[in-house]
Amino acid sequence: MKYQITEKRMKDFEEQLYSEEKQQATVEKYLRDLKKLADFADGRELSKKLMVEYKETLKSSGEYKTRSINSYLVAANRFLEFMGWYDFRVKTFKIQKETFRSSERNLTKKDYWKLVGMAGKLGNARLAFLIQTICATGLRVSELEMITVSAVKKGVAHIYCKGKEREVFLPHSLRKKLMYYIARNKLDNGPVFRTAKGKPLDRSNIWKEMKSLCKHTGINPKKVFPHNLRHLFARTYYEMSRDIGKLADILGHNSIETTRIYIRASSGEHIKQLDDMGLVFSQ
Repeated sequence: MKYQITEKRMKDFEEQLYSEEKQQATVEKYLRDLKKLADFADGRELSKKLMVEYKETLKSSGEYKTRSINSYLVAANRFLEFMGWYDFRVKTFKIQKETFRSSERNLTKKDYWKLVGMAGKLGNARLAFLIQTICATGLRVSELEMITVSAVKKGVAHIYCKGKEREVFLPHSLRKKLMYYIARNKLDNGPVFRTAKGKPLDRSNIWKEMKSLCKHTGINPKKVFPHNLRHLFARTYYEMSRDIGKLADILGHNSIETTRIYIRASSGEHIKQLDDMGLVFSQ
């Protein structure tokens, strides 16, 4: 049992991640990805040879994209480091940096308004206001619980995430809508978006509710998820201000390079720009 993945070791690993103040969603993903290795090992002791075999099996199966495989390997390597089994670690696959966003996953303003309108049409006011709150502020879905009744009344939310604190201001138009929602639901304090028991909404439930709108709107489900609303906010803000430094501060990014990912043009937009250059001779 010297080099095996056991339930106790996974539990100890989980506690270590929490002690490092990792977000719950991050911890859960590490554990899900690590379970992939545990299933593959199936009780066998880990070794460098087994890890290389695991890596190649993931690649040759054809079931996973390279990014997903790297995610599995990162989780495995993180666990191996935690256990002190450094010699068993394997390299991740190199991925060429994407220059443009995939048009297939590019959420447009038109898509966004369809989602908001459909949520309202289906009588899901909470979802309609929630979608607008994320998109109008650029919040992470994990930060949504910090939009409290008090924050709405003050017009500013104090966000604590990844060891950083920042202020997120609420547009007047959004505050007006949220004050209406608060009054209609007789909310006195705490998170605006909550369950019937008063607890903050779980990200998985938000994800599912957003996905459910796709069958009514005809929008590609691949582009409908909470974090894409944050990307839409970033692109819209940058198009107006062209101030990437300020945008990075608003989004809570430590690096402008991360912010650049959010404002990349879509492949369709890039092709249009190339066509508009008029550098192909037409008779």
